[in-house]
Amino acid sequence: MPRFLKPTVLVLAALAVVLLLGGMALPGRFHIERSVLSSAPAAKAYALVADPRHWKDWTVWNRRDPAMAITYFGNPAGVGSGWEWKSKSEGDGKMTLTAVTPDQRVAYDLYFPDMDSTSTGELRFEPATGGTRITWTMDGDMGANPLMHWMGLMMDRMVGPDFEGGLANLKAMAERP
Repeated sequence: MPRFLKPTVLVLAALAVVLLLGGMALPGRFHIERSVLSSAPAAKAYALVADPRHWKDWTVWNRRDPAMAITYFGNPAGVGSGWEWKSKSEGDGKMTLTAVTPDQRVAYDLYFPDMDSTSTGELRFEPATGGTRITWTMDGDMGANPLMHWMGLMMDRMVGPDFEGGLANLKAMAERP
């Protein structure tokens, strides 16, 4: 073995051990949460969330890929309704609404076949001074793979800005006369 190769192999092996052991020490679950205050009544924002056909109008993912192929299923709105999408830039996925409380809450399950991962989320609409506080959360489990735990550590930084953009769009749409 050439003399320069041995230190390189040792450094790569040490890095692999650090990544694996560090990943095992990290939590496998993640939580993302963002909120916005809207002057619109809860009913107006709720209507844009409880019907999956409206998500394309306010989420940033659909705006980044206007060519996204979307298929809707189930009821037009409420529990059991949902949508599937295929996108070269945003990936493929499926969202199913799992619980709704009119003008208060919409919960969903989210599945990404490319990563074989699932998560749950919800949007809550709560009375606040000057209007409605809209809070969007998502929780997920990165599984047992310690390398995926590193990705879970970055989920808030990766997805949080998309939640912020989506909430800003939702707020603007709900506040329109």
